[in-house]
Amino acid sequence: MALNHTRNTLGEKIRIESVNQLNRGLINGIDVQRQAKQAHWNVHGPGFIELHLLFDDVYNAAIEWADLCAERLVALGGVADGRVQTVAQKTELPTYKNEFKRGLDHAAALAEALAAYGEIIRGLIDASAEIGDATTSDVFTEISRGVDDHLWKVEAHLRGE
Repeated sequence: MALNHTRNTLGEKIRIESVNQLNRGLINGIDVQRQAKQAHWNVHGPGFIELHLLFDDVYNAAIEWADLCAERLVALGGVADGRVQTVAQKTELPTYKNEFKRGLDHAAALAEALAAYGEIIRGLIDASAEIGDATTSDVFTEISRGVDDHLWKVEAHLRGE
């Protein structure tokens, strides 16, 4: 991979690896966005408004998570790849089913996506720290805190289910 010119003083090898890691965070973050919006649009039944608003909160947070990844990787000289085709090919998240009828089914599916994304991000925290990119590790740590918080809020609706 060829990087764009930057005066960033991280070594090229570190920047290439960080760009790859950040694109992974971006791709999966975009999938979280789309799954949250799918849930937001299609939720019905008891607790509708609470879930409808919560799913939109997750969507908005996931936009920020993806932006953090994209902006950091471009700052390192990389090219962000958030194209729909790329996300469809490379996402690591479970596929969101489109036949859910109950709001809590949407909540459970979104919780699965958030948990999977959180696991990916925690792995990226360690991987970026190991290669010597503490700033990228910090970006992933910030995302991890947000993912865990939103997972907690979504799972709260599933308690006793």
